[in-house]
Amino acid sequence: MPDVSPRLNLLFVCGRAQWRSPTAERMFARDPRYASRARGLSPKAARTLQRRDVEWADVLFVMEHTQATRLRAAHRDALAGKPLHVLEIPDDYRYMDPELVRVLHERIDAHLPSD
Repeated sequence: MPDVSPRLNLLFVCGRAQWRSPTAERMFARDPRYASRARGLSPKAARTLQRRDVEWADVLFVMEHTQATRLRAAHRDALAGKPLHVLEIPDDYRYMDPELVRVLHERIDAHLPSD
């Protein structure tokens, strides 16, 4: 029988959802084990984080500690019991920068189930 386990919903959050979180979203977009979304905390974000995004997520990743603090303050109830990981990736990269992809894989993969 084929494996019918549900996909794990991964939510990637950064400031404006321009470079880091959209890169992470794209990295996991074609992996059948995951569904991925990128959102930003800034009102100027391309896709601003909403409560429904936090409720949808199984695992959340932020790029910086200050983003984790803001996320917890704004969505404490929706976050209850969900893993929230700080990747500690500064806003020094462009979208799909090969070095950003490498660092994201290195830091995200450590928090995902291994096959």
